[in-house]
Amino acid sequence: MVRIEFLFPEVANLYGDPFNVKYLKNSLKDAEVIETTLTDEPRFVNEEIDMIYMGSMSEKAQVIIIEKLKKYKNELQEFINKNKVVLFTGNAFEILGKYIEDEEQNKIEGLGIIDTYAIIDRKHRYNTLFLGELNCEEKLKILGFKATFSFSYTDNTKDYFCKSIRGCGNHKESNLEGIRIKNLFGTYLIGPLLIINPKFTKYIMRLLGEDNPELQFEKEAMDCYEEKLKIFEKQEINYLQ
Repeated sequence: MVRIEFLFPEVANLYGDPFNVKYLKNSLKDAEVIETTLTDEPRFVNEEIDMIYMGSMSEKAQVIIIEKLKKYKNELQEFINKNKVVLFTGNAFEILGKYIEDEEQNKIEGLGIIDTYAIIDRKHRYNTLFLGELNCEEKLKILGFKATFSFSYTDNTKDYFCKSIRGCGNHKESNLEGIRIKNLFGTYLIGPLLIINPKFTKYIMRLLGEDNPELQFEKEAMDCYEEKLKIFEKQEINYLQ
């Protein structure tokens, strides 16, 4: 059985991100999804967990979650070091960095697990479609959408999630999006990322031990992906900035 821990679904649930977990559960042959709330001790601390997921959240929720996870930092670091799968979407991966700086230049200390920092600017939301190539041994193209008040900064030359084809990376001057360290995937992409990227979903399933993964509604998902990919690859596509 594959055990997936969904951290803090009561606050890390924006943009339809929770459907990533639902799609994985429905596609895996034998999976259990554990929803850990802010009042619970994370299961990865004392139990065998195969994957951790966390979705987009408000800036206020980031502060709350950082405080919650500080005492479990070592266990989370060990989970990543063991090549376990971690997927953080939207601004969730910012909590793993050194700090998050707000508009008044106040710095909220992060978990310090990855060498990044984020800067928030709530007066300017950045919206864009995104097309990139996944940092993996397979040439997988990733489709998505960003809607963010923050950018993150680091040297992710080797440890990026995707190399951008269209849309920016972690900030407007970068073409490297997100972070990948071992099987930790952090990305600013929001929404049902795994549903619209079935090839990436199958890649995740293989990391979870599925030798021949089959998706729920696989044909329909692949057909939609291929059609959307054609649109995203068009030069004249309108990207919102």
